[in-house]
Amino acid sequence: MQTEKEQKRMGRDKLQRIIEMCIAIENHQVDPFTLDVDDIIKMIQEYFPKWEKPDDFNLDSEAIHHLATVIKLQSEWVKQRSTSLYTDPFLLEEKIRQARKEQMVSIFLKAWHPAVEMEQLSLHSLREAYLYWNSLLTLEERWKELEVTETAIGSATRSEMIKERILSDKYFTEEMAIFWEELKLTTLERGKDGKIRYWDFIGAETYEETIQRAFMTSFLITYGYATLEIRPLEEELFIKPFEKVVEKLATKQLVSIPLALSHEEWQKWKKGELK
Repeated sequence: MQTEKEQKRMGRDKLQRIIEMCIAIENHQVDPFTLDVDDIIKMIQEYFPKWEKPDDFNLDSEAIHHLATVIKLQSEWVKQRSTSLYTDPFLLEEKIRQARKEQMVSIFLKAWHPAVEMEQLSLHSLREAYLYWNSLLTLEERWKELEVTETAIGSATRSEMIKERILSDKYFTEEMAIFWEELKLTTLERGKDGKIRYWDFIGAETYEETIQRAFMTSFLITYGYATLEIRPLEEELFIKPFEKVVEKLATKQLVSIPLALSHEEWQKWKKGELK
């Protein structure tokens, strides 16, 4: 049986772990709903009568403070999703996995609205068909031979194809390596905490160049040169370059993340209205 001293030490350790978990959630490193608030509150209430020293009360109040911040983040997340009628695909997948076959069949029948149409010939439809076919041109007029101008076959040099942007003057892997170094240098100069805002990196003076930079960035993320960090509550995107290529990413199942790159979005970024 544990002594009162051991119980107090265990209570302090639990409070410290709660504070560390809450701080990780506040820094967007962990999902806010990872923490079971009800269990945490019960545990804090259990150990509160045992505290006698000011340090213990300070630790208890600090845990309550961080727990309140986590509850606020959870509330903001739910409010945002409910106002936008958003449904997390992972939650839907989990519900489908846990549902019984009878439930799935019932839901399907409620949502199923088959289209039924009956077709039959009538005098009106026959008349419409006759008028349509009678108004068509003859086959000779419809199948007239097209006049084709003969053009001599020529050749294009590599420089001409590069000028027309059909080929690049560098190999793609070489371009990837150069672009990766640019991402790391730009993150070091203009980023924070080893990452940089997505639009601050891909944004360029022209819309065409912005599209090209977004295209190259997608390959950096796909092939393990960098990763994309999404903050759904703040609606912010960050790119974080890796110091070394993470080859394991190529063996995992990737999730496609659609990003808006319209001309209007680019203009908002130019005006400083886009994060």
